[in-house]
Amino acid sequence: MITLAQLLESRDRRAAHQRELLRSFPSCTIVCLTVQTPGPEKRTPESLIVGGAGLAAVLDSFGSDLLSAQVRDLDTGYEAYFALPLDALQVKRICCDIEDTHPLGRLMDIDVIPASCADAQSLRPLGREDIGLQPRRCFLCDAPARECMRSRTHSYEEIAAWTSSKIKDYLSSSPANE
Repeated sequence: MITLAQLLESRDRRAAHQRELLRSFPSCTIVCLTVQTPGPEKRTPESLIVGGAGLAAVLDSFGSDLLSAQVRDLDTGYEAYFALPLDALQVKRICCDIEDTHPLGRLMDIDVIPASCADAQSLRPLGREDIGLQPRRCFLCDAPARECMRSRTHSYEEIAAWTSSKIKDYLSSSPANE
């Protein structure tokens, strides 16, 4: 179980690592994959399934273009980082497609950081609106996801049940389990 302080510290470390990657791979787009799981336990067998599925999807989409791929399996959650010599808007479109079409995509957060952020004061990942898409919708009620998160519209139990159901459906339909 992690604390809020640990979660916030992990976000700071993630941003620092993203800056380091931008410096190490000038002119590259940086992609950061994290897993969205409810509750204080961020490293679970379920989160590792989602992280592995996200990693495979990103590798399938960008494998031949990858300059760097790093995976971090931390108590504060699964993280994967990629450096790509591709246009950030093109990368964002592909990453949104993974989030929108992969059976576990709703449990993935794939941030795309353009090379132009290397000299900026704060990292600003591209948003869906930057490529003409609407914000993500809540998987339980179809309202904007950020609104539901901020207002805590849904209980932990509702979100956890939906998450578990998605992962079970994914595992039962996976060719490896047939």
